[in-house]
Amino acid sequence: MLVPYVLYLGALPLVNRVQPVLLGLPFLFVWLLGATLLTPVAVWLTRRGDRR
Repeated sequence: MLVPYVLYLGALPLVNRVQPVLLGLPFLFVWLLGATLLTPVAVWLTRRGDRR
């Protein structure tokens, strides 16, 4: 459950820039979108590992 925290807050000072532009979007936006999409995966993996 530490992965979403690191993706959102821990890496924010490193990715807080407009350049490069990926898919026509600023890098920070792409980073936050990726973090948002990876958060449910991290929660699912945590739940799956906790059941065992």
